[in-house]
Amino acid sequence: MNNKFLLAAGVSSVLLLAGCASGPDEETTAKMADTDARVSKLEQDLAALKAEHEKDSADNKATAMAAKEAAMAAQDESARANERLDNVAQSYTK
Repeated sequence: MNNKFLLAAGVSSVLLLAGCASGPDEETTAKMADTDARVSKLEQDLAALKAEHEKDSADNKATAMAAKEAAMAAQDESARANERLDNVAQSYTK
């Protein structure tokens, strides 16, 4: 009796494992292909966004540098104008 039970358990476990070992069906394969396509699309979008971000970052740095140079030029010009005003004021006497 014990031997028959062990034999039945062994055969059923082999059949169970054989059923689980089959490959994915067509629906699962289609879902995997769709998921792979979506992941590829997301990777392309991410690469495009990274490139755009790097370009924008470079543009922002260039704009900031130009603004800084313009501010320095304005400061130099205002110092020069103040110096001229000081010279004019010194030439007048009571």
